[in-house]
Amino acid sequence: MTGGAGFIGSHVTSALLDAGHEVSVLDVGHPAAHREPLPSTVHGAPVTQADLRDREAVATALRGVDAVVHQGAMVGMGVDLDDLPEYVGCNDLGTAVLLAEMARAGIGRLVLASSMVVYGEGAYSCPADGPVRPAPRSVADLVAGRFEPRCPSCGLPLTSELVDEDAPLDPRSVYAATKLAQEHLSAAWARQSGGSVVALRYHNVYGPGMPRDTPYSGVAAIFRSALEAGRAPRVFEDGAQRRDFVHVGDVARANVAALASGEPGLRAYNVASGRPATVGEMARALAGVVGGPEPEVTGEFRLGDVRHVVASPARAEAELGFRAQVDLLTGVTEFAHAALRG
Repeated sequence: MTGGAGFIGSHVTSALLDAGHEVSVLDVGHPAAHREPLPSTVHGAPVTQADLRDREAVATALRGVDAVVHQGAMVGMGVDLDDLPEYVGCNDLGTAVLLAEMARAGIGRLVLASSMVVYGEGAYSCPADGPVRPAPRSVADLVAGRFEPRCPSCGLPLTSELVDEDAPLDPRSVYAATKLAQEHLSAAWARQSGGSVVALRYHNVYGPGMPRDTPYSGVAAIFRSALEAGRAPRVFEDGAQRRDFVHVGDVARANVAALASGEPGLRAYNVASGRPATVGEMARALAGVVGGPEPEVTGEFRLGDVRHVVASPARAEAELGFRAQVDLLTGVTEFAHAALRG
């Protein structure tokens, strides 16, 4: 397990152990995800602290390993473009070193933590032109509060639809570009080595153990941190952005299922609840559970954000036997009172 001491990684480690696997963890303890020293074990699995870009350390960690579950990455939108080299170094160079050492060690199974961000915008349909791919939203439109994408051909309003794994990939942030590069590198490794890659495209993951409010946190943690401080959650745009919030326990289950699957080559799967909600609904649900102030819709925006990404979970259910179990209200009720990372 790379990144096995992190938010998602620690849940996946626990699920793999519960499923009867022997697990060892390699984690760099990056300050974007860890504000405290790494533990010596995660749920009893031994932890080695090392950078994936260190070939010798990776080669040592892979001795006796049959498969790799690759969670290690810098996540989130980051602070600004000063983060760009670190994102590329951690996510892409680190993945390249891991794949090279897996090839040398003769390890042929990889479960890759990918992301819904590789799609850019989700799937849309125009009433006149059918399925279309909207262009990135302009600064002028965002400043004016025109948040909904329009048809690039006729300008009509678009309808958001389910995005499946065969949709065009169009990363629109630094993080998204590095996640897509991880998929491409892994696919090249699989072709040349005959190996198997199951790429799990996580949608908006939330749950116990999320890092507190940092530039690398998910929106659910940012909202919860505000509520804990007695502040209203600040919701960007108009709050109507549609997402698929998936509980980290379900994500862990998907990884267990993926490890038991895999044909030669790369196969991608959405890991999503199949029950979309708006960002504003997530903020209101959290505020309601804790009795906090109503969310404040700010109209602010980030250029790297997309409007709607709503997933089809059909392929994961049909081929991996995975379907998310935790509904949003149940998950948010638990998350509202669960421990976060310091």
